[in-house]
Amino acid sequence: MRLGLAGSGALVLAGLFLGAALPASAEQAPATANAAGVIRVASAYGFDETVTRLKGAIAAKGIRFFDEIDQSQLGAGAKIPLRPSKLLLFGNPPLGVQFLTSNPIAGLDWPVRMLVVQDAEGKVWVAWTDFRYIAQRYAIADRDAAFKMASEVSGSIASAVAAGNRPAER
Repeated sequence: MRLGLAGSGALVLAGLFLGAALPASAEQAPATANAAGVIRVASAYGFDETVTRLKGAIAAKGIRFFDEIDQSQLGAGAKIPLRPSKLLLFGNPPLGVQFLTSNPIAGLDWPVRMLVVQDAEGKVWVAWTDFRYIAQRYAIADRDAAFKMASEVSGSIASAVAAGNRPAER
């Protein structure tokens, strides 16, 4: 698998349109060989709060939440220590299935996957696959509006936790 779990996460990719959906201070991961097409933003919250807020943002948009996979729990079950890591799977079938009509193999990246991880310093990150990358990966050239919409929605969901976009505490 070329991208690994984080890379395969097609989670509503923000790509070209991310700038409009996230604050300017949101951090993007450098484009590295092991993270091709991955967008990464720093969370302003702890791990559990980040997961809760992302799920809330997904629900608030009326997007279908399919599953949550606790990868660190899977690691513990295999006696392999892993820092906190959860994979969220969600999507809007009327939008996402359009990609599959252009190239059924794009189903490898749908539903959308958003990965929440905590690094060695305790910083929490949200990562998902850039929809521009998905379009290129599957040679989909006839769904620009759908990819733009998916990018905007993904960026909007991630902005619920993005550092620099944290609302004042009440």
